[in-house]
Amino acid sequence: MTLTPNFYKNRVCLNVLAGSKENAQAIWQAAEGHVLVGVLSKNYASVASAVEDMREYAALIDNALSVGLGAGDPRQSAMVSEISGEVQPQHVNQVFTGVGTSRALLGQAQTVVNGLVSPTGTPGKVKISTGPLSSQAPDAIVPVETAIAMLKDMGGSSIKYFPMGGLQAIDEFKAVAQACAQHDFWLEPTGGIDLENFEAILQIALDAGVSKIIPHIYSSIIDKQSGNTRPEDVKTLLAITKKCVG
Repeated sequence: MTLTPNFYKNRVCLNVLAGSKENAQAIWQAAEGHVLVGVLSKNYASVASAVEDMREYAALIDNALSVGLGAGDPRQSAMVSEISGEVQPQHVNQVFTGVGTSRALLGQAQTVVNGLVSPTGTPGKVKISTGPLSSQAPDAIVPVETAIAMLKDMGGSSIKYFPMGGLQAIDEFKAVAQACAQHDFWLEPTGGIDLENFEAILQIALDAGVSKIIPHIYSSIIDKQSGNTRPEDVKTLLAITKKCVG
């Protein structure tokens, strides 16, 4: 099984959550494989139980597995690294300070490892204090170019920009997208993305020239009753992606 996500036209790969293994398969098929299917470490009592279950997920979707924290929870950082080292997924979600540990335990450079940075209210500046201890300390705010360089130092692949609040931080998102394009770094917009604003957010990243984009679309496309992501919504997201990428 490959360690590299299946980007549509080598440019965009969706990231959505699975409510079950059956749901994971349905999502993967709906996206024609251009998706990373999130499974949250937070849902497991131990690393061993997570590894066993996530391997079963990976086998059903050609390893298009995204090991998640759970709403960016920094307390899950170490568990995510340990799981990822064993499972070898295509994608790992990490807080900024967890990137180096994940890359070291993976022992290879192919798996995408993102690093969570947050909006600050100032375009061009991002918050990197997103780790278990640093998130409780005064904010560490740095130029986005510096954050990218630090993530590269740690073996990171991309910025996970969270929480965006949909279009609320759009000027800041534009600055992040431009910096990612300029410094050849991948971008993962996350938080408040839905079927209405997805196209605008994706288009900003494409127009900026970001080489690879992994938009995360979570709660807005999850059926509240079943807890499953709606495959028909994933089909809609893929259609929008194809339209934007061309």
